[in-house]
Amino acid sequence: MEENKARRVVDALRERGTDAELARVGVYQFGITIKLPDGREATWDSDDTATLEAQVMRDGDLVGFVPEIEGSDDFTEEQIIDAIVRTDYDLPIATRRSAAPAPTPALPQKGGLFRRFRDGFRYS
Repeated sequence: MEENKARRVVDALRERGTDAELARVGVYQFGITIKLPDGREATWDSDDTATLEAQVMRDGDLVGFVPEIEGSDDFTEEQIIDAIVRTDYDLPIATRRSAAPAPTPALPQKGGLFRRFRDGFRYS
């Protein structure tokens, strides 16, 4: 996923109350990490492919995954956000809920006051 797109998706997820952050998984390779309540983390779209999928990790061990979402190579940012929010991570092979859960109170944007300075003014 392109860095600025991933950053916009993370910001939108945090506005919905989802604990998300930008995942830097390699040189110019970005994704989205969702912190789950039980200590697991789902890392979305970090493998430089066009489709949307995720790995669910706990303490560095793979404990589940979200299979490739068919047609996701053409998803808009809103559709990516909806897919991430609707995912049910309870089973090792995650499924998608029929409806998105209600948004919770917004979380603060990651990086705070010095975000643009730290990132070198690469985005607006």
